[in-house]
Amino acid sequence: MDLKVKWNGKMAFSGASPSGHEMKMDAAAEIGGENSGPRPTELLLNAVAGCTGIDIISILQKMRLEPTSFQMDVSGSRADDHPKRFTEIHIHYSLEGELPDDKVVRAIQLSKDKYCSVSHSLNANITASYSINGVKGEAQL
Repeated sequence: MDLKVKWNGKMAFSGASPSGHEMKMDAAAEIGGENSGPRPTELLLNAVAGCTGIDIISILQKMRLEPTSFQMDVSGSRADDHPKRFTEIHIHYSLEGELPDDKVVRAIQLSKDKYCSVSHSLNANITASYSINGVKGEAQL
């Protein structure tokens, strides 16, 4: 997957996705931003929830089950020291409809254990390469 992220001045960036969507990101005013978009860490938690949500709906639909409503409340705890990575992510799922509990639990487990590429990427050992004005480098994430 390739995408482009452009600096828009101060601490603001916009990212263009391969699917044709644009995301704005910014920092808080107290560190030089203008609060014109979500923080990248907020987008990360949204990405985890969106990924598992898509998985769960897909799995439930394959079971011929359709929620009448579905919401996730997500909380993340971060380390105090830099890089202040997430040390814990908790997702509270709220689903309504004719949904047997065991089927919902199974869908959540399948997303968590097998399908959600975003949450699995958070646990993975990722080799990140980079280049600066054409000069390549490599870092372990």
